[in-house]
Amino acid sequence: MHISVRHASVSALFAGLLAAFVGFAGSFAVVVQGLTNVGASPGQVASGLMAACVAIGFGSILLSYLRAEPISLAWSTPGLAFLATLPVPEGGFPVAVGAFVVASVLIILSGLWRPLGRAVSAIPKPLAGAMLAGVLLPLCLAPFQAIAQFPSIALPIVVTWAVVGRIKKLLAVPAAVCVAAVLISLNAAPSADAVDLALTRPILTIPAFTVAGVTGIAIPLFIITMAGQNVTGIAVLSSFGYRPDPGAMFRWTGLFSLLIVPFAAPLVNLAAITAAICAGPDVHDDPARRYWAAFTSGILYLAIAVFAGVAVLSLSIAEPILIAAVAGLALLGALASSFVTAVGDVEAREAALVTFLATASGLTFFGIGGAFWGLLAGGALYLWDKRKA
Repeated sequence: MHISVRHASVSALFAGLLAAFVGFAGSFAVVVQGLTNVGASPGQVASGLMAACVAIGFGSILLSYLRAEPISLAWSTPGLAFLATLPVPEGGFPVAVGAFVVASVLIILSGLWRPLGRAVSAIPKPLAGAMLAGVLLPLCLAPFQAIAQFPSIALPIVVTWAVVGRIKKLLAVPAAVCVAAVLISLNAAPSADAVDLALTRPILTIPAFTVAGVTGIAIPLFIITMAGQNVTGIAVLSSFGYRPDPGAMFRWTGLFSLLIVPFAAPLVNLAAITAAICAGPDVHDDPARRYWAAFTSGILYLAIAVFAGVAVLSLSIAEPILIAAVAGLALLGALASSFVTAVGDVEAREAALVTFLATASGLTFFGIGGAFWGLLAGGALYLWDKRKA
């Protein structure tokens, strides 16, 4: 079944526009923060953001067309939050790009080779939730740290998020982003280099591969993207009665990621929050006609890609803690959900706690970060406790 113009509706078009706006404005600061932390220059960040928007837009259009289901893509927000906790790897940004390539290949393999996909799905939910919570915690502290350092800017941003969130939760972060952009522009003047950044153009980065990059970046990024986004995206679509083929979805998202990461782009994956916007009953009473929302969302993402440099420019003139503050607000909901998942199983609570603390601590051995060691330590405790039981 392919799409038909006769299936389009005003509500579906509006839902698609809302999904794209919320998806981009609500988390593009996380993209900027994550890529910057692993060594990307402002020009590379703009290139990566543009390439990601193209992949999300084209992917959402193509998959919605092929399956006539509201399948929408997004960048890996939890994965980017993980990158935002890392130092610049030894070897610089090319090593991070090499890790992105490896993670993309692993996602493709998980769709081609079922045992790998099952292995990722078999990671105990409390441990996956605890690892994600540990990754998100440092960034979610940033809004309050920013208030201490720049109260005249950070406090209005946080208050806007809180007030708008009480009225319309989906618009809370976009509203905070708008306030942040205005306040930052009033308090800083862009340099000539920053102005040039607004002219977005693709920048090719040749990947470099190291053992530390694979173990410390690629493997945790793969697990976070699969467990925190792709598997969740499948679950969201299933909750609305759709039955996408998980293997095919993993292959597609891994392929799209592999094509764009050389341009400094983050991984893309199945959307979760914006998928709910596109697949819900508010889009249309008939589930078979809701795919137009994801299709429309993809078209808007392609348009947004042209202005990716302007988005990066708006944050390039800000203090890093303010960028982190906006990103942290976008991740508070994910942090809350991760905590609930981590402590939901009483028998696994101690193992989950160890995973969370090791991940959040910033522990590093042999150039490998805390997310890997946290999952390893928590997994060992979990298996030991299950063996005793």
